[in-house]
Amino acid sequence: MKLSKKQARLRRATKFRAQHADRGTERLCVHKTSAHIYAQIISSCGTKTLASASSITAKVKNGGNVDAATQIGTAIAKAAKKAKVTKVAFDRSGFKYHGRIKALADAARDGGLDF
Repeated sequence: MKLSKKQARLRRATKFRAQHADRGTERLCVHKTSAHIYAQIISSCGTKTLASASSITAKVKNGGNVDAATQIGTAIAKAAKKAKVTKVAFDRSGFKYHGRIKALADAARDGGLDF
């Protein structure tokens, strides 16, 4: 039986979380919709959100493009510095690493996060 796109993405995302659960590193989790992009840094135990940023709270004109993802990447890096987090594992939630996901990751790296 062939998996739907959403089922395949969720399977990839679950696999990543299982691999990094016991390593003890914070995760930079990214979620995107057609209209917005969201990023949050989750503690190593997975129970606490240390920092977050989204295109809704950043008052971006169009949250579904690469420019918005770049702004959110910069914002999450600033919030991470404020929370004293420098090293994270990049959890792309099963989304392919191109376009908005890549732009957010590059901006976060430029902002000082170490992946």
